[in-house]
Amino acid sequence: MSKKTFYMSKKSNFLTLIMIVLSTYFIVPLFWVIAASTKTTNDIFSTFGLWFAKSWHLWSNLKAVFTSDNGIYKLWLMNSLIYSISGAVGAALLCTLAGYGFAKYQFAGSKAIFRTVLGAVMIPSAALSIPTFIIFSKLGLVNTRWAVILPSLVSPLGVYLMKVYSDTSIPNNMIEAARIDGATEFKIFRTISLRMLMPGFITVLLLSIVGIWNNFFLPLIMLSSTNLQPLTVGLSIWYGRIAGGGSGRDANFQAVVITSAAVSLIPLIIAFLFLQRYWENGLSLGAVKE
Repeated sequence: MSKKTFYMSKKSNFLTLIMIVLSTYFIVPLFWVIAASTKTTNDIFSTFGLWFAKSWHLWSNLKAVFTSDNGIYKLWLMNSLIYSISGAVGAALLCTLAGYGFAKYQFAGSKAIFRTVLGAVMIPSAALSIPTFIIFSKLGLVNTRWAVILPSLVSPLGVYLMKVYSDTSIPNNMIEAARIDGATEFKIFRTISLRMLMPGFITVLLLSIVGIWNNFFLPLIMLSSTNLQPLTVGLSIWYGRIAGGGSGRDANFQAVVITSAAVSLIPLIIAFLFLQRYWENGLSLGAVKE
């Protein structure tokens, strides 16, 4: 075996070990939640955490999740879906348009504006929550769905990603050829550029879905009505019963809360599985048509 082959083998083994450690770090908490959702509260504390109990209580826990507090969990779940889908689709579309514009068009102040976008990437979203609340309060939009959806449409990181992706994935000569053929700028974007940008679009879409789905602080300060809360805030309300020393409606409420957290992971898993294929075959789909 040559020195180069030996070196590559050692490097590959080291990287494999790192991937195993990272995978374990992410999978173990997920498996704990899944296992705990099949147990009663007593079983959670009396059995091994990373395995199932002898008795199976998943269905009773699920029933309790969707019937507790008059089935408000279903409303929280629907709110999270509305906020995530509408906000993520809008954010991905706006980021794609903005990134494509910065990459393929030169206009007065474009570099300064893009530098401002880059600077906004460094600002934590929590730092903008209070100013956003004040603005929306003046507009009378506090405690409405728009108070969560509209701020979710703004994604400086998404604009940056789509600008970089547009620079590397769309040849300028292809755009020029379409212009010579008489295509309008919007038709070029719709029939050529957007299809080539689809993997980047899906990437921003997934990042936005995860970010909005897991967002806690913004809906916490924007929404006072329990019926408008997403899952993140709703689950914190349920968890507060346990943390405050109570057991909720019954002694098994802690298991119910853990089961509700497990259920909240399902939409994200479905989104990743459904949208993953667009990364594999979307780079040049339809780029030479029309």
